[in-house]
Amino acid sequence: MTGLRESLLNQIRAVEFATLELNLFLNSHPDNQHALRDYNNHVRQLMALKNEYERNFGPLINFGFGYSRCPWQWINDPWPWEYDSGRGY
Repeated sequence: MTGLRESLLNQIRAVEFATLELNLFLNSHPDNQHALRDYNNHVRQLMALKNEYERNFGPLINFGFGYSRCPWQWINDPWPWEYDSGRGY
């Protein structure tokens, strides 16, 4: 399952980066329909990736943005930012 975890985290990072770049572009080009369509597609893809990650590995972030199974999963480690693909956690 470590390969899936690493793959999902890498996909999330890539799509988050692209979404942020499109967000910044749209701040200065708010009428660009192509960029807005791309942004919305990336948002949908990002939400799907995050949902898949959380179904398999628990919450990515805390403070009401995701559900948790019992027991409370947020304290399980490694946390997403602590994951090191070289060590497997």
